[in-house]
Amino acid sequence: MSIREIKDKLLAIASVVRATHRTSRKTRIISATALGMTLLTFGAAGVAPLAPDASDLPVTLVVEELALPDLATQIASLSPAQQFVSEERVRSGDSLATLLDRLGVNDAQAASFIKSDPAARALLNLRPGRRVQATVTPDGKLLSASTLLADGDVPQKLVISRFGKTFATVQSDTVLEHRTEMRSGEIRSSLFAATDAAQIPDAVAMQLVDMFSTDIDFSADLRRGDRFNVVYESIWQGGEYVRSGRVLAAEFRNGGKIWQAVWLNHPGSADQGGYYDLNGKSLKKAFLKSPLQFSRVTSGFTMRLHPISGKWKQHKGIDFAAPVGTPIRAVGDGVIDFVGTQGGYGNVLVVQHGSVYSTAYAHLSRMVPGMRRGTRVSQGEVIGYVGTTGWSTGPHLHYEFRVNNDARDPNSIVTPQVQALAGVELQRFRSVAADMSHRFELLSPAGLQVASR
Repeated sequence: MSIREIKDKLLAIASVVRATHRTSRKTRIISATALGMTLLTFGAAGVAPLAPDASDLPVTLVVEELALPDLATQIASLSPAQQFVSEERVRSGDSLATLLDRLGVNDAQAASFIKSDPAARALLNLRPGRRVQATVTPDGKLLSASTLLADGDVPQKLVISRFGKTFATVQSDTVLEHRTEMRSGEIRSSLFAATDAAQIPDAVAMQLVDMFSTDIDFSADLRRGDRFNVVYESIWQGGEYVRSGRVLAAEFRNGGKIWQAVWLNHPGSADQGGYYDLNGKSLKKAFLKSPLQFSRVTSGFTMRLHPISGKWKQHKGIDFAAPVGTPIRAVGDGVIDFVGTQGGYGNVLVVQHGSVYSTAYAHLSRMVPGMRRGTRVSQGEVIGYVGTTGWSTGPHLHYEFRVNNDARDPNSIVTPQVQALAGVELQRFRSVAADMSHRFELLSPAGLQVASR
C-alpha cells in the first residue's frame, strides 16, 4: 500500500471519530480502539494509555516529625563578620548598664569608654524616649552606637565607633524634616490644660500667648467654651521628633470675638516676619494688654481706700497679683528713662515710648542686669521681676500707663497700629492666608465631624 493510500484511510477514520463525538463514552472508547487497531494494522503510530481521572486517585495523609534546629550551634558557627543591629528607647531611670543590656551589648571596654570619653558621655544624659541604635557582634562586642543629641538649636548625631581595640566618637549635623501639625482645643479650665489635652507642646502654647497678647489678656479674658485652632511646624530627624517650631497660623474664639493670625516671612528670610490677620493687618500693636503673661488684677484704675494710709484716693495704675520673681515684660518698644527706688514705689522702672507715652513698673524685687537709663528695650522683653518693695502689702506689680507723664487707664487708650500690608506683599500674603483659612475650616467642629466620617 502506498503512502498516499495510508493517508486517505487515516483521514477517513478521523472523520468517523468526529461524527461519533456526541455518542456515549462507551462508543468513543470503541472508536478509539478501532482507530488503534487500524494503526497497528498499518504500523504507522502508537497510542499512549489514557491518564486516570484526578478525582479517582486515592488521598494519602503523610505525617513526619521534624527536628528543631539547634540555635546555639548555629550561633556558635556564625562567622566573626556577622553583625546585629538593635534599637532601644531610653527609659526613665535607665543606667548605662541597663541600656546596653537591652541593646545586646556585653562589652566592658565599650562601657568604660562611654563613661570616660567627654563626647561619648552624652549618652548617659539622654532624656527618656530618645532612641539609641547599636551594632554588635554575636558575642555582644559593640561595633558602633548612635543617637541624636537635640539639646541645642541644631541637633547633632553622636556616633561611637570601634576601631580594633579602641573607640572614637564623631558628632555631625543632621538633616531635619519640617512637618506641619494641625490641632484644635477648647478652654474648660485654663489655656495650658486645653493645650495639654490637645497634645500641643508648651512652646507652641506660649507662642499663642505672645501672638494674641495685644488683644487678649490670658489671665482675665478667657472663658469656658472658648476655642482655638493652631497650625505649627514640628521638626523631625530620621522619623524621631526633635522639637516644635514656629506657629504658622492660629485662630482664637474668645468671648464672642474671633482673633486670627497668619505668619508671613519677609522676602528672602525664613526667620524674619510677622503675624497678620486674614485681611493683612498686622497683629502687632504699639502696646501689650498686660506686662505679665499670667496673673490677676487685684486693683484697677479707680478710686479706692489706700491699704496703708487708709485714705480714700485715686489709684493711678493697675495692680497685678503674682508670685515674687514672676517676669515682667516691657509692653512696648522704648528706652529706659528711670531705674532705681522711688518712695512708696520701691524698686521702679520707667520706659519711655516715643515722645507721648511712657509706662512705669513698681514694687519690683529686682531688675534684669544691664537695665539702666538709655537702654533700649523691645516689646515683650523681660525687664524685671515681681516683688513687694516700697509701700506694698504683698507680692504684686503696680503698672502705670502715662500720656505726657499723666497716668491714664490703659484700657481707655486707643494706641496706634502698625501699617498693614499692601501691593505685592499683600498679594503674596493672600495666597498664604487662603491655605490657612482652609485649614481653620477643617479644624472647626463641623470640619472635624466631616473628616471623621
